[in-house]
Amino acid sequence: MLSRVAEAIYWMNRYMERAENVARFVDVNLNLMLDLPEGFGEQWSPLVATTGDTDAFRGRYGEATKESVLKFLTFDKESPNSILSCLRMARENARSIREIISSEMWEQINKSYLMVKEHAARAKSMDTPHDFFTAVKQASHLFVGISYLTMSHNEAWHFGRLGRLLERADKTSRIVDVKYYILLPDPAEVGSTYDDIQWSALLKSASALEMYRKRHGRISPPKVVDYLLLDRKFPRAARYCLSKAQRSLHAITGTPIGQAETAAERQVGLLYAQFEYADTREIIKSGLHEYLDDFQVKLNNASEAIHETFFALRPLEESAPESMAFSQSQSQSQGGQSQRQSRGR
Repeated sequence: MLSRVAEAIYWMNRYMERAENVARFVDVNLNLMLDLPEGFGEQWSPLVATTGDTDAFRGRYGEATKESVLKFLTFDKESPNSILSCLRMARENARSIREIISSEMWEQINKSYLMVKEHAARAKSMDTPHDFFTAVKQASHLFVGISYLTMSHNEAWHFGRLGRLLERADKTSRIVDVKYYILLPDPAEVGSTYDDIQWSALLKSASALEMYRKRHGRISPPKVVDYLLLDRKFPRAARYCLSKAQRSLHAITGTPIGQAETAAERQVGLLYAQFEYADTREIIKSGLHEYLDDFQVKLNNASEAIHETFFALRPLEESAPESMAFSQSQSQSQGGQSQRQSRGR
């Protein structure tokens, strides 16, 4: 497989997953504002913090209001993490590899992008925001299902799953971090009714509230953290995502799990081991924010290692490891370089 093709599949899936997660965050926050009493204050700046774009947002919009945050995260063409930008980039990647993916996958991405573009052109597109964000989430779910059912589960499919799961693990860790560290800085509010409402909103943003209640019953912050970070079976938990991402990575390289012949395998393996042997009580005691901040740095390092291992250009005299069943292509440099610059981690 050409490295430019692998990179396009990888980022196509990351961008689709990112668009869905942004829709989740915003939709849940809109509902949260309806549950909180007057005077509690609207909390929109944490949504921007979740995407890591606080500085860019302040430079362009200043104060975080409902209108400015909704515009920035949904239809802003200049924001690399807006829903419109993510779907545009997913579509561009899909366009470059139409001969690799199924026609149904291309049609679903194209349909999703055009749907959001049409809403962006409407003057009153946010009159019914819940319907819009639900449509974005369902479009992403449909894409994942179509990919699973219409594409051979070969190297290309595993590159796509690898990208999707790393993106999901990153966003799950960010929403937990924002809730625990930013959203309620006053210790007096911890354990209050408002605190329960917001922990429930956090679970809803990961579509985890119902499954959490079946497992644990009452809302308990340590159990919520444990469920979203360390659960083995919930598909949006960071530990689950890293487990499946590691399996896809080893399916690509052919290296047995437990061994590492590339930097990508070492970095992802270290991340998974960190969660495999973690204990929620120790994490919270030592500092959840610090733990998650360290995790996000390591996840970025793993992403860079994946790029260097599979996607980066190499001099002609260098050869790829024998375990990699694809070749490096000189023609992939322009698209890959511009893509990395615009992905907005």
